[in-house]
Amino acid sequence: QVQLVESGGGLVQPGGSLRLSCATSGSIFDLLTMAWYRQAPGNQRELVASITPAGNINYADFVKGRFTISRDNAKRTVFLQMNSAKPEDTALYYCNALWGQRNSWGQGTQVTVSS
Repeated sequence: QVQLVESGGGLVQPGGSLRLSCATSGSIFDLLTMAWYRQAPGNQRELVASITPAGNINYADFVKGRFTISRDNAKRTVFLQMNSAKPEDTALYYCNALWGQRNSWGQGTQVTVSS
């Protein structure tokens, strides 16, 4: 089982930036497809961005050009750089790890975009 711990959430003003981190345990990080999801109150959880072991990246349309996902295999960590934040980005952000038919979730980190 892969353990995930998110950090970096908080309060940011509209137009501001925030960087989320997701640290993983274990020795198979190189094999993991990593992703960030988010869930706002009353909404379903939705995919924000994903990155494969080969570095192939996918973004949801609503974050293209504003958010950047990256991974550091040496640190077994995945990042989400959030720029030009909007109030509608307010949500609980979850890290996800996928390998084969298995996946793990972090506990989530709250991001609030407000003035």
